[in-house]
Amino acid sequence: MTWKYGSAGSYFPVVGRVFIGFLFLAGAFKFMDMAGIAVYIGSVGLPMPTLLAWVSTVAEVGGALMLITGFHARTAALGLVVYTALATVFFHNNLADQMQFTMALKNIAIIGGLLYIAKFGSGMMSVKVNKDCGCCDDGSCVCGADQKKAI
Repeated sequence: MTWKYGSAGSYFPVVGRVFIGFLFLAGAFKFMDMAGIAVYIGSVGLPMPTLLAWVSTVAEVGGALMLITGFHARTAALGLVVYTALATVFFHNNLADQMQFTMALKNIAIIGGLLYIAKFGSGMMSVKVNKDCGCCDDGSCVCGADQKKAI
């Protein structure tokens, strides 16, 4: 079933993309205690915890902003898939602990949503890199002469 742009269903990808983006945007609070984040990263044995704290936080917030605006949303989604998978492996790997198991399942669900964005794109209401491009119902973008055929 394909929804046309005028129907309520065409807003679902936008709302989903923004909701997932806001989840990662909450990572901005990490900037208020980068030393504590570095200690936590170091506690699991990862090298260069201070650098990893900064890189991961910037990637998380940057990816969130890209998702929310739809700017290179597919790339942002794939980057956040890697980020979330690594966070799951390093920080939520004690599946015998019910809280860690729940956090791992939550992250798997988030990865599922991100993979959906990576496959189908940002949907409508997103920042376009090339203003000459138009988007089709399937989320793909076409440019130039192919635009007239697709739309």
